Amino acid sequence: MSERAAPFHCPYCGDEDLLPGEAGHGTWECGACNRAFQLKFLGLLARGLERADTGGDRT
Repeated sequence: MSERAAPFHCPYCGDEDLLPGEAGHGTWECGACNRAFQLKFLGLLARGLERADTGGDRT
């Protein structure tokens, strides 16, 4: 992962006490809740996909 993928807060507890993890490149450890996690890019969404919360309007 690149440096641009650095998280600003823990996805579990929301704390900002994050350190790079020892489990390998791209892993992070939270000092507040003692959890380890990894950021992962899943892919791009298909163009034209309608969201349920927009009511189907694309303006």
